[in-house]
Formats: sequence, structure tokens, C-alpha cells
Amino acid sequence: MQLVVDGKRHDVDVEDDMPLLWVLRDELNIKGVKYGCGVAACGACTVHIDGVAVRSCQTAVSDVDGEVTTINGLGTPDAMHAVQEAWVEHQVAQCGYCQSGQIMQAASLLAEIKMPSDAEIDEAMSGNLCRCGTYPRIRAAVKTAATKL
Repeated sequence: MQLVVDGKRHDVDVEDDMPLLWVLRDELNIKGVKYGCGVAACGACTVHIDGVAVRSCQTAVSDVDGEVTTINGLGTPDAMHAVQEAWVEHQVAQCGYCQSGQIMQAASLLAEIKMPSDAEIDEAMSGNLCRCGTYPRIRAAVKTAATKL
């Protein structure tokens, strides 16, 4: 099957029910997508399919109908996405493990709601867990990014 990931077309020979997460990490060597729980409860594996945030650990590769964007394709060190810039500005990351999923969820939220309220941010981000507890900085970064988009 063919997948478009981060703007590049890939041919993959995998089982239809293989989770997108493992296709990305193991077949395409895209390590920015993280494995957290495997049951779509933590959000570490969040990617976009046509701009909508999805949990790649519970998305079968055969169900992918659109372009996949990972943290690797959202921005680059030389041309960061506004959410990535805000994450750096607010020094959101501590251990950093969950942050690619957090950033992808926030970018999807801001694509849908231009200036989200605290309640909208909290609701959208509630499925993304951070063991370090950086939630106040995450909310501040989302607000900052909203002003830059």
C-alpha cells in the first residue's frame, strides 16, 4: 500500500491491521512519533491525518485515508510551526517524551479553533498525558501559538 507521510510518498508492505504507529516507527524509521500506552489513552503517538489529530497506536494502516503528518513534518528546526515556537518560548518540555503528541494535538486544535478559551484548550488537550505535569505551560504555549497563527 502507499502512504503519504510528511509530504513524501512511501510504499509499505505490511499487514492491513498493523497500527500506523508501528508503520511509522518500524517501517519508515520516523522516531518522533512515540509509543506510550498502546490503547489511545495517553496521546504520545498523536499524528495528523489530513490535519486531524488521531492516535496512531489504534489506527490501522488500512484505515488511513489521507496524508499523514508527524512531528517531523510539522516544522523543522529552521522553520518551526508556531506551536513548536511557543513550546520553546514557554519551555514546556521537561522530560519531553509526550511533547510530540502534545504539539500535534495543539496544532490540530488551533487549526479548528483560532483563539480557544482555557476550557477549550483543556478539553482538547485532556487526552494527552504528561507525567511531568507541564499542563499550565502547555495551556500558555497554546495561547501564545494562537496569536501567531
